[in-house]
Amino acid sequence: MAGTMALLPLALLGLLLAGRGGQALVPPSELKQMSAAGSKYIDTEVENAINGVKQMKTLMDKTSKDHQAILHTLEETKRRKEEAVQLARDKEQQLAAKQEVCNETMLALWEECKPCLKHTCMRFYSRTCHSGSGLVGRQLEEFLNRSSPFSIWVNGERIDSLLERDQRQERQFEDLEERFGLLEDEVDDIFQDSTQVYGRIHPFFPAPFGGFREAFRPRVQRVRLVPRSQRFSRELHPLFPHPHHSFHRLFQPLFEMTQRMLDEVQGGWERPMGTFGSESRNFSDDRMVCREIRRNSAGCLRMRDECEKCRDILAVDCQQTDPAQQQLREQLEDALRLAERFTRRYDELLRAFQAEMLNTSSLLEQLNRQFGWVSRLANLTQDTDGFLQVTTVLSKAPNPEDPSAPPDTQVTVQLFDSEPLSLTVPGDISWDDPRFMELVAEQALRHYKQNAIE
Repeated sequence: MAGTMALLPLALLGLLLAGRGGQALVPPSELKQMSAAGSKYIDTEVENAINGVKQMKTLMDKTSKDHQAILHTLEETKRRKEEAVQLARDKEQQLAAKQEVCNETMLALWEECKPCLKHTCMRFYSRTCHSGSGLVGRQLEEFLNRSSPFSIWVNGERIDSLLERDQRQERQFEDLEERFGLLEDEVDDIFQDSTQVYGRIHPFFPAPFGGFREAFRPRVQRVRLVPRSQRFSRELHPLFPHPHHSFHRLFQPLFEMTQRMLDEVQGGWERPMGTFGSESRNFSDDRMVCREIRRNSAGCLRMRDECEKCRDILAVDCQQTDPAQQQLREQLEDALRLAERFTRRYDELLRAFQAEMLNTSSLLEQLNRQFGWVSRLANLTQDTDGFLQVTTVLSKAPNPEDPSAPPDTQVTVQLFDSEPLSLTVPGDISWDDPRFMELVAEQALRHYKQNAIE
């Protein structure tokens, strides 16, 4: 009775509006029955949406399980990579402790190698890089004067490259983990909100969900390998300007950025050191080398294969004069090759995980756009008369272009907690036709979903 009394002022408003070009078709006593018919349709759609959210949660749970397996593989790969790098550093230190290389011939080769190396590096830098050649030239000359043929003979910059690559991988991993955590939390929030909706409206559904109640489990506390940083969370917060949005945008920019970075370093890892001839370079390789030379003159050592005397240093065999030194060098090379292999493997795993998350987030976003709107009802108090309330039903003025056609019907409704909405139903569908309220409810829900997405 209270619900009917609340609708009387709106019904009277409808009668007033009728005098302005429309005719009230439905007496107030019939509005409640129409509201109930529309609410029945809305109930079914809410039930379907909650089941859709369950699909999202199931997909996220499977992804989280797969994620744990990927983390295990990444951790194992990282451990073996770090062991190989540490072994290489130990062998390099043992070689450096000997102070001198195995014969004086190498020192003579080094004196002829240095000017050629400087000329080759500066010619490349002047042609390829944008600025700073004067400063780079001075830095390079100081570096070569205080270096020894040892830096050429042991490929020392390979360890530097491995360490730099390790830092970059660590940043990529932390970014990926942060974004994965945000996605996991967002899906969990949608699911928990839908749990509240289900618990509140379940008595109004004529049929049970069949096991769905059991699917509503308490939130599982997850242990993250990477701590959530407030800085990063604040930077990503704009990705969710509206609730439950932009899953795909979490991973698309990261995937594209990583793809570019991997493309840049691919050439330097897949070909022998020093092959920087014009026929073997590409633009991304050049940018990487320019950055490396500006940061560290040791980057010019990569071009040693361009100089005959530098190549001769690499070919020096210490087997006769110092077998132990030669053995250490071979062990160093073996450790470096192993570390580089695990580094490439780690990159492949990161890329595969990013590709998987790109696909999963795209699917989750599709499901969310279709079903996620139901989570907005978590704090809604349902009226005992249902989710949809019909306030006025008016016959619009006849169409002057076709006076014989039945006039359209204007229906004002309120769905959930939204503002009153005016809808138009074609005149050939009578207000007492079952299709009438189904069409009204469908239009109202479509409008509500659209606002939820925007």
